[in-house]
Amino acid sequence: MLRYAADRRTLLWCLAMPVVALSMYAAPELIPFLCPVSCYLALSAGVIAHNHNHSPTFRNRKLNEAMGMWLSLFYGYPTFVWIPTHNLNHHKFVNKAGDATITWRYSKKHNFLVAFTFPFASTYWQQEPTKAFIEKAKERNRPLFRQIVLQYIIWGGTHAALLGLAMALHGVGGGARIWAFAFLIPAFFSLWTIMFFNYIQHVHTDPWSEHNHSRSFTGRLINFFLFNNGLHTAHHEMPGQHWSLLPEAHAKVAADIHPDLKPVSFFGWCFRSYVLAPVLPSFGTKQVGRAPYDPPTGEKVNVAFGDELQAVDSGINVARV
Repeated sequence: MLRYAADRRTLLWCLAMPVVALSMYAAPELIPFLCPVSCYLALSAGVIAHNHNHSPTFRNRKLNEAMGMWLSLFYGYPTFVWIPTHNLNHHKFVNKAGDATITWRYSKKHNFLVAFTFPFASTYWQQEPTKAFIEKAKERNRPLFRQIVLQYIIWGGTHAALLGLAMALHGVGGGARIWAFAFLIPAFFSLWTIMFFNYIQHVHTDPWSEHNHSRSFTGRLINFFLFNNGLHTAHHEMPGQHWSLLPEAHAKVAADIHPDLKPVSFFGWCFRSYVLAPVLPSFGTKQVGRAPYDPPTGEKVNVAFGDELQAVDSGINVARV
């Protein structure tokens, strides 16, 4: 049923998500040890949702729909939002004007404060393409609209039931606390980290360039634990490529990527950028090539959201309208 054998690991991670989270219901004393693992698995749910929306996990549409529903429970939000905000918006504009997730909206500088607050600003600005997508689905694609509503119902209803279960087992206060550590905190961590990654993968890159439009982290560990999502340049150039094939795709273009845009260590890069750079500016990032707000023609770009309603067959039935 899987399109690629590598997704056996994807399914193993998906099965681990409820096991770790619900273990905190059974043994609250394990929360200090299991909550960090649940945070990582929630982040993995977001990464897997991203991969799933670009390259569906299963051959069967119904299984893909179920996969999207499942990931929503741990990622922190219905996964259909990847389509209007990422597939149809970010990949179209790649940090240029029109991208709801531009890194330079409020500041052209790169420092910890800008990076830390970016996910909150990005969340606000992603509402516009999301609302436009839902409205257009409601008007022109009722089956798609019903699937969107169903994702919201299952996501919200399941968490209400999980909160109720925790309270039934451990009392109102204790249950709310356990549910927060098992699901709420991991979901917040996942949503914030996914958008933080988006920021660091594009800040001070050149979206007008053939290969310098993204920053790739090439370390083996980060790419193992995040399903090759560190290899962002190759992903943008071949967004439909399955995650397991990205190392090969990256190898083909690696020589053409600016050295500053292919660091090995994610944590090493963050240490240089946010710990050393404030004291020693030479460790900070520099704009590579042309800035995203400096189009080659010198003309401003005006973009209206919601002009498309198309996505890959990733488990949510989207048709061109």
